[in-house]
Amino acid sequence: MKQRSYRSEATLFIEQLKAQRPHLEEQQQKGRSIWWDKPQDLDSAEERASAKVPQKPYVYHNA
Repeated sequence: MKQRSYRSEATLFIEQLKAQRPHLEEQQQKGRSIWWDKPQDLDSAEERASAKVPQKPYVYHNA
């Protein structure tokens, strides 16, 4: 006897949304590429790393 697996309301909602809007995932990937997937620039990363100021172990101590 095969037991039915539980699917939460959130999972059912997402599955229904993707069925209604098949282009949604492609739009998500385009949006992600605009805001998050940036090419890494080694020069900028080194510049940011060298500009860091050492932080004291306990930042709220004013001594």
